[in-house]
Order: sequence, then C-alpha cells, then structure tokens
Amino acid sequence: MRLSRMLQAVDVHAAGEVGRVIVGGVVDVPGTTMLEKAQYLEREADWLRKAMLFEPRGYPAMCTNVIFPSRHPEAQAGYVIMEPTEYPGMSGSNTICVSTVLLETGMIPMAEPVTEMVLEAPAGLIRVRAECENGKVTSVTFRNVPAYAPHLDVPVEVPQLGTVTIDIAWGGMWYAIADGEKLGFRLTPDEGRDITRTVEMIKRSAAEQYPVVHPEEPAFAGITNGMLTGPAHDPRNSSRNAVSVSTGKLDWNRPSTWTGIIDRSPCGTGTSARMAVLHAKGKLALGEDFRHESVIDTVFTGRVVEETRLGRHPAVVPTITGTAWIYAFTSYVLDPSDPFPEGFTVGDIW
Repeated sequence: MRLSRMLQAVDVHAAGEVGRVIVGGVVDVPGTTMLEKAQYLEREADWLRKAMLFEPRGYPAMCTNVIFPSRHPEAQAGYVIMEPTEYPGMSGSNTICVSTVLLETGMIPMAEPVTEMVLEAPAGLIRVRAECENGKVTSVTFRNVPAYAPHLDVPVEVPQLGTVTIDIAWGGMWYAIADGEKLGFRLTPDEGRDITRTVEMIKRSAAEQYPVVHPEEPAFAGITNGMLTGPAHDPRNSSRNAVSVSTGKLDWNRPSTWTGIIDRSPCGTGTSARMAVLHAKGKLALGEDFRHESVIDTVFTGRVVEETRLGRHPAVVPTITGTAWIYAFTSYVLDPSDPFPEGFTVGDIW
C-alpha cells in the first residue's frame, strides 16, 4: 500500500458531541500562538479540516482538534479546534475531549484524584481541573475565557419569521440566543430539522443586522452560532438548549441551504454565553450552579465565578464541568489514488 499521509487520532465524545483529537501525523505548523496556527491552517492547509470532517472520514455532527506544542510558558499543550465551517476560538466540548485524551493517553501525566493543567486554545489560556480515578478522567472543569453580552433583548427581523427578540453574547464564540418556547419548540430530537432551519435563519439575520467584534481580538468577529432556549425537562436542571452549527452558507432563495447540525452536547461556549446573558439580567448569581441540558438530555454544569471587563464592557468568567469518553483509536490514511482526499459534502445532510 502506498500512502501520502497517515494521521493518528483518538475518537472521543463529550456529552454526546464528537471531538476527534489528532495526536500524530501533524507535528507542528507555523505560528507563535494557537490563534496564529489556526489562521495558518485555515489559510494554507485547510485540507486537514476537510479531510477529517467531510465525508467519507467525517460527518456533520462532529469536530476535530489538533494537538500542538505551546510556546506559552504557562501551558502544557495547545490545541486548534476545527468545525464543519470554521476554526473557532474556543469550544467547551472540545476542551473536555482534548483534556481527557491528553490525560488518559499519558501525553500529560495524570495525578489522582485531581490533575490541574493549563492549555492554550486560539482564544487564550484555559485552566483545567480534571478529577481522575483509576486512570479515568471522571470530570473536567475548565475556566473559560471571559464572556459578555453586548446586546440584550434586541429585535431582529427574520424573513419568514418576522421580528424575533434575541440576546447576543460571546462565550468563546458569538451566539444569537432566542427563546425556543416562544417559537413553538420543546427542544426535542424529533424537532431537529425545524430547529436547525429556524436557528440558521435567526443567526444569519442577526449577523447581518448586528455586526459584532470581540473588544480585545478583532479576529473574533461576527455571529456564527445560534441557540434556542427553553425550560428544563428534568427538574434537577436549570434550562434546556439547542445550538445549531452551520454546515454550509445560507442562501435566502434556496431553502435547501438553511441547514445546520444541533450540538449534541449542552455546548460549553454556548452555556458560557447564556450565563453571561442571565448574569447581566440579574437572573444568575456569582457561584450559582447552572445545569444546562442538551436535546439528548446530557448536562454541563456552568458557574459564573468572577466579574471582570472586556474593554469597556462588563464581563464574567465562567467555568464549565462535563465528562468525555474515549471510544476509538484510529489511523486515518490518505491514499494518493483516492478521488476524495479532502472529502466531499452532499446536500441531504450538509
């Protein structure tokens, strides 16, 4: 067999969301920071994202992470996050997946009952506390980058929906957040297609009508995610949500393009953004647990642990707690005769 490339990966999910972690086959790429490395990959080596996330090696409802050495003196390792249409600055479920893989494979030594480490994401340093028992990471709590909500209860005009009231917040990614119950949703798996179409239209409209830029890093600009919220189905939890991740570019004249994939997890950056909104509205206190359900009933526990500022904006520091499970160790190969070295997409699910 003649191969042009071989990549070693660990397949893992956090609360249902797949966050594949590449641990071999990519040594390093140019860039001093993880943000610079992510920008290099997007600009010069986007084949890696396509090969790992597009069919036949991937599918829409997954992400891939690449482990890189970090030059930051506090960080033990760095990682770049790749999603179907972007390289986000931060992702909660992916951070939980990466932390679990680093510790359970021995790439970073595990200490029981608690391992503390610092990782570098494109959005900045992420401080991780992992509870460990018998070689297993039983839970990961990470201190996220500061979150804030520059727009609360603002109207957005959405074709076919009319005026929708939303909040806009940064939690490591930009979110447009709407009340799903008011739009007729219970946020259940069988509503998936309608949820994603609705969210894709809302977030596209919000992005057009409310341009946003991170106050300290201009590379993080524009709303790319949308969330519907609703009452918790389990009385032990605080709220329920559905986040839609785009699988293509929405064209208002082509309904077939109004597609996205629901985050199977409760979404770490989305939970951070939601907590920033609730805290700004006086509905979530410092130190109060916020148990966030996904559409498949999995839970992340969030907490606002500190008030801070991002530029002139009041902001909060959130923590997120969740668990990930490794389910496969795989070598992915590229045969030079393969007609799909960078994969492909088909309009039925992309």
